[in-house]
Amino acid sequence: MAPLPVWKAHAYGNDFLCVPAEHAGPDLPALARAACHRHLGIGADGLAVYTPRDRGAVMRLFNADGSASELSGNGLRCVAAIVARTQHLPPGASLVIDTDAGAKAVDLLAHSGNRYTFRTAMGPPEGLRRIEIPVGEERIPAVVLRTGNPQCIVLGALPDQDRFRRLGEGLSTHALFPAGTNVEFVEVEAPDRVRILIWERGVGPTSSSGTGSAASAVAAAAHGGAARDLDVVAPGGTQRVQWRDDGVYLTGQADVVLYGEWVG
Repeated sequence: MAPLPVWKAHAYGNDFLCVPAEHAGPDLPALARAACHRHLGIGADGLAVYTPRDRGAVMRLFNADGSASELSGNGLRCVAAIVARTQHLPPGASLVIDTDAGAKAVDLLAHSGNRYTFRTAMGPPEGLRRIEIPVGEERIPAVVLRTGNPQCIVLGALPDQDRFRRLGEGLSTHALFPAGTNVEFVEVEAPDRVRILIWERGVGPTSSSGTGSAASAVAAAAHGGAARDLDVVAPGGTQRVQWRDDGVYLTGQADVVLYGEWVG
């Protein structure tokens, strides 16, 4: 295998390997599994294969287990940060990142060192509804929707670790979701603040999720008494979500960690 050029970036600890498409090869799921492996590869939650263009890029996203994902709010920002860095874009610049969930407009709000802060127009939520899901001997009240990818939200007090793992895995792979779903447990702490735990489809527990933060905010505003402009606090840090008439806007950071060659 020839050395593979790769960037690594993260958003609040949710980390991605970003590889130019021209170097990625034909078997992208296999590349994701190998490169994202925490002990045998470089290690990451996901792989973003991208083609840069002027003030933007086209990207495809794969989870660490090799499964494809339509969108990641955090992964999108990581690719945007690499584009901003390599094209020397100043704060105030606007980018467009094409994803399998459509084109997303991204505004660069600030830049300090290797950290880039963006505001992303995520588009409107889709399919928002409340359901009950049988898991074992329980029926779990949930809110399901799409924020570019499938989301299942459980509102209420955050679970302990055993319950988090049991319900997170059970819901993520439930028969109701043939393609799997991301799962967030969401506690409304104040009208303008919710706290979440994340079980990512194809990954497991993660420290942050952009689409999950957006979905958590929408579910909390629609069915949990929260405001439509709020902070979403994940284990890795806080993102701001605004749910407006024209869609959901997500503000958060991405840190570029390294550029190198993988010889695996």
